Amino acid sequence: ATSENPVTACDSYSWNGTTYTLSGSYTNTFTGANGCDSTVTLPLTINASTTSTETATACDSYVWACNGQTYNATGMYTCTSLNAAGCVNTATLDLTINASTTSTETVTACDSYVWACNGQTYNASGSYTCTSLNAAGCVNTATLNLTINASSTSTETVTACDSYVWACN
Repeated sequence: ATSENPVTACDSYSWNGTTYTLSGSYTNTFTGANGCDSTVTLPLTINASTTSTETATACDSYVWACNGQTYNATGMYTCTSLNAAGCVNTATLDLTINASTTSTETVTACDSYVWACNGQTYNASGSYTCTSLNAAGCVNTATLNLTINASSTSTETVTACDSYVWACN
């Protein structure tokens, strides 16, 4: 009896017309040219391929560590690599991409304006930005186009006999 060198394979191994899917020590008997039987033993290790699933949610884009690719759309993606046993691992990514948003608000106010986006008081006309999270948990960049009009005061001196009707009120 002789022994072959140990063999390690992924998922299955074919030897002398037989396919093996489990690790073990397998023997095969051959009849040699001299008519004598010869037994050969094959020490076989079968390692399994694997699968894995990853679920991810991201804003705008996602870089998958499995393959280093950037994904910009919701979908199912696959990537193959080697597992610890040296066999194929097929990874599936169930990806949800949510979008960042922008919004614009145009306001005219007298003297000052308190912007609800950030609680700040503005006393001058201008364009201001504020970031917050939208309903999807992504960034919303709000722009405030603000016009501040100044209140004014005036003094009027009037002399009248008996009564006076003031045009202001």
